[in-house]
Amino acid sequence: MSSALNIGSQALNANLSALQVIGHNIANVNTAGYSRQTVEMRSAGYQSMGGFYLGKGVELGTVARMHDAYLTREAQLSSSVASADSERMARLAQLENIFPTGESGLGAAMNDLLNAWSDVASSPTNMAARSVVLGRGEEIASRLRDTAGQLDILTTSARQQVGDTVNNINRLAEDIAKINQKILENQGNAGEPNDLLDQRDQLIGELSKLVQVSTVNADDGRVHVFVAGSQPLVLGSGAARLAVVPDSIDGSQQRIQFQQGSSTMELSGSALGGKLGGVVQFIDEDLKDVTNQIGRMALALATTVNTQHALGVNLQGGTGEPFFVPPADVAGLPVPTNTGNAAMHAEVSDPTALKPSDYQVNFTATGVDIVRLSDGQISSFAGLPAELDGLSFQIDSGAAATGDGFLVRPFAAVARNMQMAVSAADRLAAASPVMVTPGSGNTSGMGIVSLYPVEPSANLTDPVTLTFLADGSFTATGLGPGNPPPDNAGPPPSYNYTPGQPLQFNGWSLTLRGNPSAGDSFAITAAPTTNYGQNGGNAGGMLALRDLATFDGVSLSNGYSAVLSDIGTRVQGAQFAASYSGQVAASNEAARAAVSGVNLDEEAARLLQYQQAYQAAAKFMQIAQGTFDTLLQTMR
Repeated sequence: MSSALNIGSQALNANLSALQVIGHNIANVNTAGYSRQTVEMRSAGYQSMGGFYLGKGVELGTVARMHDAYLTREAQLSSSVASADSERMARLAQLENIFPTGESGLGAAMNDLLNAWSDVASSPTNMAARSVVLGRGEEIASRLRDTAGQLDILTTSARQQVGDTVNNINRLAEDIAKINQKILENQGNAGEPNDLLDQRDQLIGELSKLVQVSTVNADDGRVHVFVAGSQPLVLGSGAARLAVVPDSIDGSQQRIQFQQGSSTMELSGSALGGKLGGVVQFIDEDLKDVTNQIGRMALALATTVNTQHALGVNLQGGTGEPFFVPPADVAGLPVPTNTGNAAMHAEVSDPTALKPSDYQVNFTATGVDIVRLSDGQISSFAGLPAELDGLSFQIDSGAAATGDGFLVRPFAAVARNMQMAVSAADRLAAASPVMVTPGSGNTSGMGIVSLYPVEPSANLTDPVTLTFLADGSFTATGLGPGNPPPDNAGPPPSYNYTPGQPLQFNGWSLTLRGNPSAGDSFAITAAPTTNYGQNGGNAGGMLALRDLATFDGVSLSNGYSAVLSDIGTRVQGAQFAASYSGQVAASNEAARAAVSGVNLDEEAARLLQYQQAYQAAAKFMQIAQGTFDTLLQTMR
């Protein structure tokens, strides 16, 4: 009879435990990261009586956690990717807002400056037209400075976010290490500390959103957490840390460093993942590329305009001064491991060949390798000076040793320092130092479209006469060295002519219209110093800069459109990536929740099931007790 009472009491306890677990599930239905728990019953065994084997009832086996490690891992990985894409997308949207279109954009300001020279070319003595040019110049310089300032603000904000994210990663790593220790202390033979395991999975899930992690389960129930592929952020009950440190070459930049005890290692931004990886990618790639593009635009504009302005003559008869404050040459930043004492810099040699990139200059046993960091292309030279992508790399002093390196960032600060140099309208060099005079015997009625200097040739003002032949070609007398050879051997040697196509000799460009007659001629000579006020030739040269192929074949006037196109492409790609990875993450989380989540309908059914089992066990004990009492009375 005592066995019957034991069976009943064990059944009561087992079903009561089941009801408690169900109540725990229901209470945590809205708890993030909670995994549904189930009670696993098992037979309490048997006993032999009179050759028969009678069961001893039921007992509680364990409280199991409904958990799929594979689905949890997939949800964490996809969450990390989605967080990275989402963070980069949000930052790119902020970047896009810095570059407006229409009248408020940089493109409009640049075109307004170049177009303003049209009125000066038509009326060189019009001081109002000259003042408009100065105003337009200050406007584009101001907008470039403002854009650079906005990029600096965005950079500062992104870097602050990197620091905050790293702090959160370190906090979560310490929390995971503490939970690991608690799990180790509470690990039992018959069951596991399910709620502690859920807390740890929740912490790892939060960590995965900040940085991509991988985990390895230890035999003692603890979990090791790795970042950047193989760096142990959490080992058992101990946690390492990440830190934000200045770049070893360029202290204005920052890097992510893994620190464990006294050992440190710099982590690659591409290996981070999560929100940290997204914002680091934005800083190291998107923000740097766009900053270089704006810097290239500013450098090309300043250099090109200054070069053309220097070819002209102002109202006082003086040579044109710089229109913009000339951008400073960029010093190479030495690698800390350099053993030589060389100092170097880069300067602009061809503003139409510039590439929006930083460069790494490496000295080798056989010469110099210059790496274009935007695409990794390596160009080898016997030594410095060396010309690459419109830049001249030169040694200033000292000597470099084999293995030395320098980082060159030619565009980083150009837009930020853009300033006007000319402040007085009469200082605009609108006049051309050369003039053209049609021959008195010309009969074709050919017209002169423009004549202006295009390069500082030593023979710029030498007298040159162009005489047309019967076949429409022309001869040129008085040319200096360095001019193109004649197209036709002759005799006499002659050049082909196409109406409206510029003719460039001795550093000037002459454009004629109409078809010539045999004997027509044009004389190009130095402009007299008495009529600079009536001469707008160089203003025409400034106006012609609009169509100069400057940015990878794109004209100077359309350079801003190329920047907008690049930003738009980045934003569109980031939007697609964020949308796709977000959908994958949501799908994986739904699959994980389908296994681990609490279903109230299912819990209600199980609640009724164990309630009935509990009541039946109680009824069984009541019957057993009554039978036992009756038996005692009969025996008495």
